[in-house]
Amino acid sequence: MRYLHTMVRVKDLEKSMAFYELLGLKEIKRHDSDAGRFSLIFMAPEGQPECPVELTYNWDGDEGLPSDSRHFGHLAYEVEDIYALCQKLMDAGVVINRPPRDGHMAFVRSPDNISIELLQKGDSLPQQEPWASMENTGHW
Repeated sequence: MRYLHTMVRVKDLEKSMAFYELLGLKEIKRHDSDAGRFSLIFMAPEGQPECPVELTYNWDGDEGLPSDSRHFGHLAYEVEDIYALCQKLMDAGVVINRPPRDGHMAFVRSPDNISIELLQKGDSLPQQEPWASMENTGHW
């Protein structure tokens, strides 16, 4: 058995792709189906094509998407500097639902309400503000 990918359905393809690009993922493959009226966009961290997320976009909309995708669980990514990435995401308007108070773990939500876990590579970074005292926002 071999891991292939994780699939998430998205409502706004451009907005979702922009979010995953903020995380550092790049488009590595695309399939557009005129007959099925959908697109599959595979995005992965640079140099890791074996670890893609598949964004499934239905051209005619996808009202069947649940309002809360928490039942999905989450996607998890190891990051070089959790504080720098969280700041980049905040600067782009992304809510940090669970800030990296411990210098190790944070959670954000994609535009389609997919929970994304960010984990610091290696040892936790020393605690620092504003993260150390930042409260949770919403659910993650």
